[in-house]
Amino acid sequence: MILAIDQGTSSTKTLIFDAAGQVVCRASVPLTTHYFGEGFVEQDPEAIYQNVLSSVEECLSRFVASGGALDQITVAGISNQRETFVVWNSAGEPLHNAIVWQCKRSIGICERLKTNGLAQVVQEKTGLFIDPYFSGTKLIWLYENVDTVREAIDSETAFFGTVDSWLLYKLTNGQNYQTDYTNASRTLFFNLKTLTWDAELLSAFGLTGLNLPEPRPSSANFGESDFNGLLPAPIHIGSMIGDSHAAAFGEGCFAPGTAKATLGTGCSILMNIGPALTESTHGMVTTICWSTEDRVDYALEGVIVTCGATIEWLKNTLGLFAENRETEAMATAVPDNDGVYIIPAFSGLGAPHWQMERTASISGLTFGTTKNHLVRAALESIPYQIKDVMMAMEQDTGVPLAELMVNGGITANGFVLQFLADLLGKAVVNQGMPDVSAQGAAYLAGLQTGIYPDLAFLESINAIRTTVKPSPDQVTAHAGYAGWQKAINA
Repeated sequence: MILAIDQGTSSTKTLIFDAAGQVVCRASVPLTTHYFGEGFVEQDPEAIYQNVLSSVEECLSRFVASGGALDQITVAGISNQRETFVVWNSAGEPLHNAIVWQCKRSIGICERLKTNGLAQVVQEKTGLFIDPYFSGTKLIWLYENVDTVREAIDSETAFFGTVDSWLLYKLTNGQNYQTDYTNASRTLFFNLKTLTWDAELLSAFGLTGLNLPEPRPSSANFGESDFNGLLPAPIHIGSMIGDSHAAAFGEGCFAPGTAKATLGTGCSILMNIGPALTESTHGMVTTICWSTEDRVDYALEGVIVTCGATIEWLKNTLGLFAENRETEAMATAVPDNDGVYIIPAFSGLGAPHWQMERTASISGLTFGTTKNHLVRAALESIPYQIKDVMMAMEQDTGVPLAELMVNGGITANGFVLQFLADLLGKAVVNQGMPDVSAQGAAYLAGLQTGIYPDLAFLESINAIRTTVKPSPDQVTAHAGYAGWQKAINA
């Protein structure tokens, strides 16, 4: 059995997979996020760790209650929210709250770095843009604004890590300080060509005294843990990988040209581009897709900052509905959006626009606008943003999209999937696996330990999928997209 942990922004999910790749048990525990100030977003590092332990404990309890034996579990895999990071001292104590990927506090620092001429060298080395979305500039903000962080970095006693590194450090009692290539590639510190931390960039950022975890392939030996005594004996940790990359692996993006979109709080669209780097000229980032000890696959990625978060805003802040499942019927209750558009730039606009200073807006309101129009506009903003990204990827690669594999909570909304298929004019494939990031982490851990023999075996157990094909009438979708383009460029 494989223990798979998916530590996400809003919860930690824990699943147990068997040797046939099937889920035998799952549990989920919510995680609190703190939003304040002008775009500040934080989480308590200790709460993240305890959230993981609570989720694992609940999953193990259910497993035992169903007749499972804990000694059947021989390896663990971890996927995690990307870009969110922690800084801690040599005693393993956090020096500040974790800064979440959604946080915008470093917009001014990004502008300064661009003015200083660093944009090109950063993109050439890391594949990324200088943007608040990625970890590095927010660490610079901490260095410049929090005395304890600055003093620790200057005295070389500060340890930096994305969530995977923080969890590994805690789970192994400080014995293992490592990360994987995918998480490292989201920091602005990692050189994609050498697969090492880049000393030149760290110097340019003023962070030369920072301790950084050892980067390793996603499928590798990351030490052992008994998960704070929840297991009778320590087990091998066989994979660590960023959640969007884990989803790509879980979806079966094993060959160049295969692509997936994770429809969650935000949206990450990854297209596997194989073993060679390709630099985007249309607003995409280059990143690591996934890696094993004998193979590294790169990817182009379009990062959409806000997708499901728009729906949560309509529910929790505006109170337009009680449950997300109501939105599909509300959207189909009106024949079209009637010219109403929501530009969901609550935390700026990501790919391919990269306007992180932009704020959200609603246009096209009249006295005839109902809450159904607003809900439909919010749901449509998800396929519209994906269409923007896919057009840019096709321009970068010259390879037309064959089909798009999707996962995440929003895939339960039939309106979104059909609208997306109509807009792309291509099949949208849904594996129907709600926890595909955990699945990817489990697959990689299983490969590392030999539970799963090879990629061909993983492809064979991934065969059951649901396909949403474009409808005969795609006029509404394309007319709506023309209006979206006007609204986004207004």
